[in-house]
Amino acid sequence: MATLRGEPVDRPPVSFYEIGGFRIDPADPDPYNIYNSPDWRPLIELAEQHTDIIRLMSPVRERSIDPTGSAIGGRWHEFFREDLQDDGEARMTRTQLAVAGRTLTQVTKRERQVNTVWTVEHLLKNAADVEAYLTVPDEAFTERVDIAPLEAEEVALADRGIVMVDTEDPLCAAAALMSMEDYTVLAFTEPALFHRLLEKMARRIQPRTAQVSRLFPGRLWRIYGPEYASEPYLPPRLFHEYVVRYVAPMIREIHAHGGYARIHCHGRVKNILDMIAGMDADALDPIEPPPQGDVALREVRQRHGRQLVLFGNLEIADIEMLPTPRFSELVKRALDEGTAGEGRGFVLQPSASPYGRTLTPVTLRNYEAMLRLAEEWQSA
Repeated sequence: MATLRGEPVDRPPVSFYEIGGFRIDPADPDPYNIYNSPDWRPLIELAEQHTDIIRLMSPVRERSIDPTGSAIGGRWHEFFREDLQDDGEARMTRTQLAVAGRTLTQVTKRERQVNTVWTVEHLLKNAADVEAYLTVPDEAFTERVDIAPLEAEEVALADRGIVMVDTEDPLCAAAALMSMEDYTVLAFTEPALFHRLLEKMARRIQPRTAQVSRLFPGRLWRIYGPEYASEPYLPPRLFHEYVVRYVAPMIREIHAHGGYARIHCHGRVKNILDMIAGMDADALDPIEPPPQGDVALREVRQRHGRQLVLFGNLEIADIEMLPTPRFSELVKRALDEGTAGEGRGFVLQPSASPYGRTLTPVTLRNYEAMLRLAEEWQSA
């Protein structure tokens, strides 16, 4: 919190992002819980006991798929139907939306050995599908906000870390309904229609942001989704149209109750940095180094470090693949560039986390190097 406020600290905070970011139960026997593999226990313990935990939590209760219609989502079941199939190796979820005389289908897949969900078939495939989706009443997406779990987690963490409110932006909610090719074509060729879709998402997300920031004031937030409008997907002018227009009001609500807004944006951010800062954001992650990104951490610090707390700038592929001496050089560079000159603050953090059931010894050693080098920086 001192770093977020721009106050002096004895060393940069160290976060392993999702490891320590999500609550992980290595004792959960669910066959799809990759973290019950013995490989994971040393890394989980390292994160929980030695990093500066930033727990990512959503204040929105998950919808039930109870077909009786008693779900939190209210009228959701008038339009949507979900079916789950599990063959022991993969879980397939089929969601069907019946609206405007059309039946739209989405299929997602989760494999037992990998902690991620792939969308095999996207719900919206063309402009006509978008028009149909827009006719679903907003009441079908009613949510219930519950901050009690966030408050309880803060108590459990004590001084080991903080809770960060995790939320999508309207662009993420909209673009994720389509394949990347269909999304980018629609965003380029039919901006009026795409704005209608964004506005529909904003009618749910922006009031939620206002409510949670009031009930849970003064906390850090992560807003994810702006990368959908970063280069090479869309040009900077459309980043302003599809991100700034909808995220700036969210940041204002967060600030209204003393909170801090962190923008999550992978990839190429050089040409949109001024717009991110112009929204009055407080922080940016993960600031990927070239070639994944297109700007050095030192330059970001020079341009906007007085305003933005910088989170980064390590690639997960380097953690998993590089020999520890070589990886240590990258950590030292990130520490040097992230703290060079004047600035609000820097958090040493990777761009993502491993998602397979098996972890190599070098992966653990490289995470250990992050902590060791941050501690050495303290006495440098």
